[in-house]
Amino acid sequence: MRIEISEKQPLADKIRPQTLNDFVGQSHLLERIAAFASGPRLPSLLFFGPPGCGKSTLAMVMAKAANKRWVRVSAPEAGLAALRKQLQGAEVLILDEIHRFSKAQQDFFLPILESGEIVLLATTTENPSFSVTRQLLSRLHVLRFRSLTREELVRMARRGANVLGCDWPDEVFDLLAGMCGGDGRALLNLVEHVAGLPQDRLGIEALKQALPEVIIRGDREGDSHYELASALIKSIRGSDVDAALYYLACLLESGEDPRFVCRRLILSASEDIGLGDPQALPLAVSCQQAVEYVGMPEGFIPMAETVVYLALAPKNNASYAGYLNALKEVRENGKLPVPLHLRNASTSLHKEWGYGRGYKYPHAFPGSWVDQEYLPHELVQRGAQFFVPKNEGAEARMHAWLASRKRGIKKP
Repeated sequence: MRIEISEKQPLADKIRPQTLNDFVGQSHLLERIAAFASGPRLPSLLFFGPPGCGKSTLAMVMAKAANKRWVRVSAPEAGLAALRKQLQGAEVLILDEIHRFSKAQQDFFLPILESGEIVLLATTTENPSFSVTRQLLSRLHVLRFRSLTREELVRMARRGANVLGCDWPDEVFDLLAGMCGGDGRALLNLVEHVAGLPQDRLGIEALKQALPEVIIRGDREGDSHYELASALIKSIRGSDVDAALYYLACLLESGEDPRFVCRRLILSASEDIGLGDPQALPLAVSCQQAVEYVGMPEGFIPMAETVVYLALAPKNNASYAGYLNALKEVRENGKLPVPLHLRNASTSLHKEWGYGRGYKYPHAFPGSWVDQEYLPHELVQRGAQFFVPKNEGAEARMHAWLASRKRGIKKP
């Protein structure tokens, strides 16, 4: 018998766990959570993790297990004046999306947490190191939540289908679990959607056509934003073209600003490929210009071409590493005076001081090369070398040219 679900009570709320035994996921935290809930005093906690992984649910379960009077508030909807009224008589505040409070608003909690007047169980999808004040963080235990696994999602989907009076083949549950990106709330929405379909639409291929298009929830300011970008660049660096294309798709489908992606590709072209293939940088810059010109969604086409090119190009970070070596020298020992023969003698006084004296103009010598010192003499004496050639890609040809000049031309 199918149970009718009120429009005012989504399936996710209908089957929300009431005890720790019913909770699905976060097995790495449950032992600590149980200890906190059964202890003499419930501590203030911050639950950090992706959407739909059970942060608010677990906060409510803890408050009930500790037998505390609690109130749940969503930060985007709560002003401090209204919040003060809601806190009257409450022992625990469950605050969703605390990162939506300004830093000044977050300061409101400092004295009441310090005095023990209220226990705060807050949730956030954004990295608390950036979104929560240092003063407030020092008063909270931070627990990091994970996305639900495929097995956990299947268990949750079966529970939801059972409440709705539905019995589906295993492959249906597996399909739904794979479509929701580890988000339990999104999964249960899909379960409700499938429960309303005719029986003849429950085949896998028919379901793929009938289900809503998967929307990857963006996290452009949080960890996901940086993790995906890092994975893209590291896949390019590792010459894994399939992984690079995959992470590009993840970024674009999550709503990432294509200009951000293009900036990362330009940097990768210089840092990771560099002289391995000097055409990589012009291509990346052209990609940025093409994306600006054609816009999205078609902008994925030049970006995909560029990602494939960069992933397959020979890698050479010698120029990048060489700059870092030079930077280290400057920061550790300061700037040394430019040798006199390299300075422009723009005035008669400069000439009198010896500016430009003894400078050898390379184009006046065979092969447009002449042996002379360019580094400050102190660094020459120390044998300083910042650029360490790798002889990979186009750099091999460039290095061979310079080596031939040094071998074939006598010092004047």
